[in-house]
Amino acid sequence: MGLLSILKEKECINKRRKKSTKSKFECEPPTCLTVLLALIGYYILIAIGFLNKFLFPSKVVEEKNRKGYENILDSYTPFYLKYVIYRFKDCIQRTICSSAGPEVTLKERVFTTDSQYRAVGAEYKCLNLGSYNYLGFAENSGPCAENAIKSIYQYGISTGSSRVQNGTCALHDEVEKLLAEYLGVEDSVIFGMGYATNALTIPTFLSAECLVLSDRHNHSSAVFGFKLSKATVKIFEHNGTICPLPTIIALKKKYKAYLYLDEAHSIGALGKRGRGVVDYYNCNPHDVDMLMGTFTKSFGAAGGYIAGKRDLITNLRQHTYASKYSWAVSPPVAAQIVTVLRILMGKDSTSDGRNRIDRLSRNTRYFRLRLKQMGLVIYGNDHSPVIPLLTYHYSKFTYLIRRLLEENIATVGVTYPGTSFLKTRLRICLSAGHTKDQLDYALQAIDKISDEIDLRYSRIAIDKTPAAWDDKEI
Repeated sequence: MGLLSILKEKECINKRRKKSTKSKFECEPPTCLTVLLALIGYYILIAIGFLNKFLFPSKVVEEKNRKGYENILDSYTPFYLKYVIYRFKDCIQRTICSSAGPEVTLKERVFTTDSQYRAVGAEYKCLNLGSYNYLGFAENSGPCAENAIKSIYQYGISTGSSRVQNGTCALHDEVEKLLAEYLGVEDSVIFGMGYATNALTIPTFLSAECLVLSDRHNHSSAVFGFKLSKATVKIFEHNGTICPLPTIIALKKKYKAYLYLDEAHSIGALGKRGRGVVDYYNCNPHDVDMLMGTFTKSFGAAGGYIAGKRDLITNLRQHTYASKYSWAVSPPVAAQIVTVLRILMGKDSTSDGRNRIDRLSRNTRYFRLRLKQMGLVIYGNDHSPVIPLLTYHYSKFTYLIRRLLEENIATVGVTYPGTSFLKTRLRICLSAGHTKDQLDYALQAIDKISDEIDLRYSRIAIDKTPAAWDDKEI
């Protein structure tokens, strides 16, 4: 059966699927007027940029001895970066001088004449709605921080090499053992960098003779890994914030394919036990050939992992470039991961792990419902702690982020080219560390600012009855 037939069959199975992913997207802009005004705003920015460039031209720096060479960059990219992106760079980058917990300390910056930002002395504490600290483990105190500090005295801050070149210590082995137990698989291998986990490991088991069916929105690290492998890649359209895993597993079994699942954002954040998409759907982890994830989000650490059958993991551990050439996970980072895993598995003799997973789930459902009740357009599954809030306009995008900062709420946004042009958005990231009072404070601020800039674009009818934070029916 051809690829097209496979994809059509997958679509039919999706329609019959009983378990709803509870995702409701308003994919199109609300009105033609919204599109028109967004386009006008964009072209005004471009026009001002060209006028600025004409009136105040930058000194052109030319390389010597490069006559006849092609330019490394196209002519438009430097212009767009300097005269468009730098106008709202403060909305996508912030200088942080604290841990990225429920609150974060920002350092004030000023815009300089050379299109750069310079930090100045003032610091201010804000409610943090911009970090992937899903389970609240990015803390300056507590068992994670204590064990990380303790590990430095025993192992130092680095093992000084890659995993296969005398860079492995007992903490690495402990992480891999605990992680395999946590995920319910035979073995796992960890790497010092999340990006390298995909980019340098995928070419180990793919070759030019392979066919890859890839989601259009897969992370660039996976896309880069596909390119290095020289495999044939066929793209299918993104069709869910949480992938329909039971359907994909059924197709994998039917057509004797291998399944590689990237859980960078779902591990720790989804499922009753925080074990990701497999846990969310209550699937058998052995039905996924390679479980990939990172420690940079829910674990408050760094690095990535791949888990699965022991033979596969042993092969990767010996042959992937991520093990051969990239630095091993730093011992204090490994100690942080060990402590988080022990907490999530209840091996610390407390219910802290269970409580964090429950709090994140309640925070997520509550905050999403309240935003919908305000008439705001948000994307994603009701259980996803990452909440894209659509603004459509560049001007509303920058105004919302800067006004929230005036209310001591730190957020970040994404706009073109990070998203498609008409899907400019604020990206809100929730944490188990957020209290209900903090969430309500943020909701009140968003509600007030939404009136100031007419941000209530949603056309989905919804019950406006006030939601209760502890309502399990949300």
